[in-house]
Amino acid sequence: MATDRYACIHGHFYQPPRENPWLEAIEQQDSAHPYHDWNERITEECYGPNGSARLLDHEGWLLGISNNYSKMSFNFGPTLLSWMEEKAPDVYQSILEADRLSIERFSGHGSAIAQAYSHLIMPLASVRDQLTQVRWGIRDFEHRFGRKPEGMWLAETAACIHSLEALAECGIAFTILAPRQVKRYRKIGDAAWTESSTAGIDPTRAYLCRLPSGRSINLFFYDGPVSQGVAFEQLLNNGEVFAHRISDTLTNGRQGARLAHIATDGETYGHHHKYGEMALAFALHSFEQREDVTLTNYSEFLSLHPPEHEVEIHENSSWSCVHGIERWRSDCGCSTGGNPGWNQAWRAPLRSALDFLRDALADIFEERAAEWFRDPWRARDDYIHVILDRSPGRLDAFLSDHAAGPLNADQRVLALRAIEMQRHAMLMYTSCGWFFDDLGGLETVQVLQYAARAIQLAQIFTKDDLEEAFLRRLENAWSNPPHRRSGRQIYDEMVRPAVVDLARVGAHYAVSTLFDDDAHAESVYCYNASLLDCRRFEAGRAQLCIGRVCLTSKITTDSDDISFAVLHLGDHIINGGARHFAGDEQYSELVESLTSAFDRADFGSLLGIMDRAFGTSSYSLGSLFADEQRRIVDRILADTMERLTQTYTGIHRRLTPLMRFLSSLQIAPPRALTFPAEFVVHNSMIAAMQMEEPDPAEIESIIQEARKQSIPLSESRIAYEYETMLIRLAKAAAESDDPLSLIEQLGSLVALLEKTPEIRVNLAGVQLTIYRIVEQTVNGFDWDLVMREHPERMSALKRACQAVRVRHPRMAEFALN
Repeated sequence: MATDRYACIHGHFYQPPRENPWLEAIEQQDSAHPYHDWNERITEECYGPNGSARLLDHEGWLLGISNNYSKMSFNFGPTLLSWMEEKAPDVYQSILEADRLSIERFSGHGSAIAQAYSHLIMPLASVRDQLTQVRWGIRDFEHRFGRKPEGMWLAETAACIHSLEALAECGIAFTILAPRQVKRYRKIGDAAWTESSTAGIDPTRAYLCRLPSGRSINLFFYDGPVSQGVAFEQLLNNGEVFAHRISDTLTNGRQGARLAHIATDGETYGHHHKYGEMALAFALHSFEQREDVTLTNYSEFLSLHPPEHEVEIHENSSWSCVHGIERWRSDCGCSTGGNPGWNQAWRAPLRSALDFLRDALADIFEERAAEWFRDPWRARDDYIHVILDRSPGRLDAFLSDHAAGPLNADQRVLALRAIEMQRHAMLMYTSCGWFFDDLGGLETVQVLQYAARAIQLAQIFTKDDLEEAFLRRLENAWSNPPHRRSGRQIYDEMVRPAVVDLARVGAHYAVSTLFDDDAHAESVYCYNASLLDCRRFEAGRAQLCIGRVCLTSKITTDSDDISFAVLHLGDHIINGGARHFAGDEQYSELVESLTSAFDRADFGSLLGIMDRAFGTSSYSLGSLFADEQRRIVDRILADTMERLTQTYTGIHRRLTPLMRFLSSLQIAPPRALTFPAEFVVHNSMIAAMQMEEPDPAEIESIIQEARKQSIPLSESRIAYEYETMLIRLAKAAAESDDPLSLIEQLGSLVALLEKTPEIRVNLAGVQLTIYRIVEQTVNGFDWDLVMREHPERMSALKRACQAVRVRHPRMAEFALN
């Protein structure tokens, strides 16, 4: 049924870049425990669930699955999608598939829109950087979605005339802004303007914004009150209320086409608000069922109902700062609100220091890069092709297109260092560096690391001490109590230790080599490694490794021959050194002197030789990159943990009768008794759950024993491992040619949870997988044959469906409900 009432929900899905600038990878982030890092955690809580959102009835039975992305409008940060492509490919593909589905759903208009590349505040960027950000965002979008974007999201919806000009120049048709960014509006053709401060803006229309260049761009202004309700007022607690709140905005009595639309951070749906993706799925589904409101996206609505009104915006305005864009350059009063009494006076000197660095780097780039590129700034714009594809062939094609002439190996390194310097000069402006409350926060340290990497890359091109000049400005920024520190101190304590050169990569490789029994790694993060020599010696617990490795950056092609030596005296006692290879003669002398001292077990002399050979380029276990450090520490701890386990197991075995007796009398045992018991029982439980084929009977036996001794099983690690086990089994069943054979085991483990309420497990992933298995089974099996020859499997499937509350639309046909 045709209608002039439309609804659209936009999600801005984004995470700040978290990659170590020297490794191009995210290292372990303990604050995201039990996940490896925050990207992984939020993917599990939000990005994945929105690609497979559950539609439940009022009793909690799963009735269907919704790919929310296919029915809404959305954008993803390019750096987040780059991470997701490698680390969460299934989720990544569900996002791309959603855009393809939305093209079919919305008259040929995809729901995905692009994003300015690295989420910097566009009005605070140079005009040149604004254009590069838009061009990189467009190219990244085309690379992933296979089409040109019609719209583009601006970080924090921060806009000015220059940023809108950049969008229009690059062919972007529209963007989405906050209602308070409107200055005035009028019907196209009218002479008189209406000030938004007196009449407000009607967000149910599309608007045209004419630009000084003669170009124009379409603007949508989301509904502020409803968006606020979603983000901060628990509107996602009920999907039905959520849907009605959106459609209620259409009852303004105005004639003509009207669009009810909201925009929020996409992470609202599942990360900030648990199960928010389900409320979103319910709202989208309810709009699909209605005849009085049509679900749409911005591109489709714009094609059907072009603007009849035009608008002018407030310069330098945004959605998350009532003072315009001051949140990213001054102590305006906007903050997260979680730290009363703190100030953000550090924002201005941080911005000033980075602006100084940006301008200095631009001058260096313009002067020096002209030696290797015909047009350095055009080369920077096209460098996105290399960022998206780091293969040697793609790099050769880029240099062929832009080099001023043939480049030798050294010139290629210099050219790539210069353009990488510019990449990091933009990454250091990621908006999150200013958004939160303190200078020493994770996000601000991240932008300082990008600045440090840019300085490191630039230093070869100038005699000026850029780092010292930068720090003189940064030391005017101060963090908040109780650990009040200047920006210089934070840089020295949290940024400088993270700086990596090829010698440190060599040291990391050397220590890793000591603990690798077989093949040596051919790469270390974004560095290729070619082992040239490796000699290992052992004497009791002591080990010595001496060698050479050629390391080459995959990013700049910079290369060096590194010689190294590492001594391990057992446990965590590791001493090593790495330096530029000084020649065969010195290397042979080093090998001879080290091996001679090691043969005599003269470790004091050996360490002295290493100190003289490597000087300040010495390293320990603490010098390793975080993930490898964790792996080696775990390996070192393995023997200790095994001995502790044996000791505690013996204690627990002797104390079990006493623990059972105390439990029967409801007498709480002293902590000295409960600790060994908890340690042993929890370890036994985790080991049983981590088995390739977990035995439900064994797990149930451990649970029963825990109850007999009043040992709690509510520890979060138990729940995490139980959930991981169930998902692993469910995925194995889904990938099996005969999934019904694995269902009974899964059903038994889920049913066991009903008897063990203290183990609180989120069954969403299992529920989704079981539903898909049922769907696959319904569509792919000869049911008469299965019912006749394998009735026990059908019974297992029925029990599993009942255990996780799955009700497929066709299940009733086969008496499964």
